[in-house]
Amino acid sequence: MVESGTPALNRSRETRAATQSGYLMLLIWVILLGVAAWAAISNGSADVQVAWKWVVVAASAIAGTIILCGFYMINPNEAAAIQLFGAYKGTDRDEGLRWVLPWLTRKKIAVRANNVISDKIKVNDLRGNPIEMAAQVVWRVTDTAQALFDVDDYKEFVMAQIEAAVRAIGSRYPYDDIEHQEITLRGNHDEVGIELRKALIERLEVAGITVDECGLTHLAYAQEIAGAMLRRQQAEAVIAARKKLVEGAVTMVEMALQHLSEKNVVDLDDERKAAMVSNLMVVLCGERDTQPVVNTGSLY
Repeated sequence: MVESGTPALNRSRETRAATQSGYLMLLIWVILLGVAAWAAISNGSADVQVAWKWVVVAASAIAGTIILCGFYMINPNEAAAIQLFGAYKGTDRDEGLRWVLPWLTRKKIAVRANNVISDKIKVNDLRGNPIEMAAQVVWRVTDTAQALFDVDDYKEFVMAQIEAAVRAIGSRYPYDDIEHQEITLRGNHDEVGIELRKALIERLEVAGITVDECGLTHLAYAQEIAGAMLRRQQAEAVIAARKKLVEGAVTMVEMALQHLSEKNVVDLDDERKAAMVSNLMVVLCGERDTQPVVNTGSLY
């Protein structure tokens, strides 16, 4: 519903133009040319010239000139918007030789798929980190009337909306999450690509353009924080690896104590268990090879 005092947006809609096959009109033009040639030759060679034959020659010449001015070509995946003194009269999508009244203007527009790679832009992600992003988008015109008459330059409009959509998506998600609990730009390319395509389709609908495919082609931290974020990633990776190592070591120590107890290999008190746990943790979690110490005396 349009609120009072707010003008409604008058969007154009593509309609089919009333055009003709150019081959049929070419045949008519050839017939007119033959009639004019016959009238001119027969009247010129006759002893007594007949006025109506010259009228036929003049009429055929005028009609032939009008027909010649109405021819135009449409290539595959191309369309022509027909206008009469600025008013939109429809779109012709039939490829080949076409014909329309010569006082109707034709403005051609390509409806084939276009592949665009945007420039790298700097965006702040969800956590405020500056990152660089670029996207690859495959788009095409679906409504020629909207593309030509509802926006100033539909190609520039596409580039501007791609940049706006990339900025919006970049600020909606974090660049990375070491714990893998959030959707991130770096770890969820498919989800981010689907979200980007949906946003672009909504933005480009006003121009009669749809998006067939899109995705990120460049994603990196901005240069001013790239070094610091790399060190942070390395530290997070080391912490995560250490955490897994400690969890595995604790499980192995627990299993060793349980087996020794079940098989009655040795009876250890709490103090000796603590010492054994300490030694096993050092062996399992240490970065360097351990040196064994042989105890030749009593256990106690």
